Amino acid sequence: MALVPLDDVDTEIAVPSHAGVARRVLVIACGALAREVLALNLDAIDLACLPASLHNRPKRIPEAMREKIRANRDAYDEILCLYGDCGTGGELDRVLAEEGVRRIEGAHCYAFFAGEETFAALAEEEPGTFYLTDFLARQFDALVIKGLGLDRFPQLRDDYFGAYRRVVHLAQFDDPETTAKAKAAADRLGLAYERRLTGLAGLQAFLGEPAQANAIQGAEEPWPA
Repeated sequence: MALVPLDDVDTEIAVPSHAGVARRVLVIACGALAREVLALNLDAIDLACLPASLHNRPKRIPEAMREKIRANRDAYDEILCLYGDCGTGGELDRVLAEEGVRRIEGAHCYAFFAGEETFAALAEEEPGTFYLTDFLARQFDALVIKGLGLDRFPQLRDDYFGAYRRVVHLAQFDDPETTAKAKAAADRLGLAYERRLTGLAGLQAFLGEPAQANAIQGAEEPWPA
């Protein structure tokens, strides 16, 4: 496990299952979700993650997904997609429909982590909310500061975030180090900080079905090393 680059935003991740199973299932996920999927300990599935940095270029996600599906189709009985629409404007769903692959419900990971009703209530409560997951909190500099060019042009912070009022950290794990990073990110943006512990129930509900089909019980585990 230690050799898997779980927090590298530019690297594809591949983790094979650890058990012989009757049906081979591949989950193609965003690299920002790798640690969370592995924490579920679903040994009946193989995991392949596209680079998390694709979120800064969402138009590339659909074709990257298509290529990954087609490269693996013959080796698996079922392929699942663990992405939201993620800014692709419906193009990811079009590709998945053409390729016959099912994805988790929700426009983005905030919705399937928090639950769609809870997320809608958060957005209604304060439209000016910037959301962080645990991965985004850990990779805030790479994906937000550098991704938006704020490392080179810090004066643009208020242009980007002037309409925001708060940061809501949708935390997957009760991890003090990640919480501290999320608070530091909010401070850096000059925004109020709130934390909501979501856990992994949304991922478990989506991925547990194929795992159960192989008679292997998935269970949430502590933060993987």
